[in-house]
Amino acid sequence: MSLAGKVAIVTGSATGVGAGCALLLARNGVNVVINYTKSLAEAEETEKACAAEGVETLLVQGDISVDADCRRLADAATAKWGRIDILVNNAGTTKFAAHSDLEALDAEDFHKIYAVNVVGTYQMTRAAAPALKASGEGSVIMISSVAGLSGIGSSIAYAASKGALNTMTMSLARSLAPEVRVNAICPSMIETRWLREGYGEERYESLKKRLEDSIPLGRVSKPEDIAQTVLWLVSGANLTTGETIRLDGGAHLGPRVLTKRL
Repeated sequence: MSLAGKVAIVTGSATGVGAGCALLLARNGVNVVINYTKSLAEAEETEKACAAEGVETLLVQGDISVDADCRRLADAATAKWGRIDILVNNAGTTKFAAHSDLEALDAEDFHKIYAVNVVGTYQMTRAAAPALKASGEGSVIMISSVAGLSGIGSSIAYAASKGALNTMTMSLARSLAPEVRVNAICPSMIETRWLREGYGEERYESLKKRLEDSIPLGRVSKPEDIAQTVLWLVSGANLTTGETIRLDGGAHLGPRVLTKRL
């Protein structure tokens, strides 16, 4: 499927995975809406990189936990291009808290995380849904996490929110069919500044090395890996909907050392 001239909204696309997705879509001819909450300077850099690929871009500030901001994002895209073909729901948040410390999270933490990761994603999808349906071949991609499959991750609240997102992916895939496909990507650890700052340099490097030494493919994800999967889902997976695609380098298979003993 040719993507040239199509329009994508990528939430949380100033840096990291969102920026990687926006850039790869731009390289394939997609006009992109770059969304940010606070990181204006970095969002401008991402927009500049996308525009250099010869596509049109739009920079829109907005917090997806606010429904009015979601509707403004969708309206901005349709006002400029008259269409939305792709929505990458990448924006997310967490609180880093040890799973063993049940006092590390309170109700407010859960509310804040769910407001973005679950409610915000729903609101953004709802806002874009009429244009995505009008496209006739719309695609919604949820950037989820293996945390939602196995209960691991930066905190229990984060893992629970991603589990809810995976369930919502199936619900929305049913309700938006047949005009729109909805799928989720579930990466394991990703090489991003967000994780490095959240865990702290020492713990981040320790976790990364432990994974790289054990998982079958021997490396953790990079934003480009997630972007490549997004590209496949929007351009070549025409009969794929309601799926959660695990992107963990084979970690779910168990330690690589076990396979060497067989």
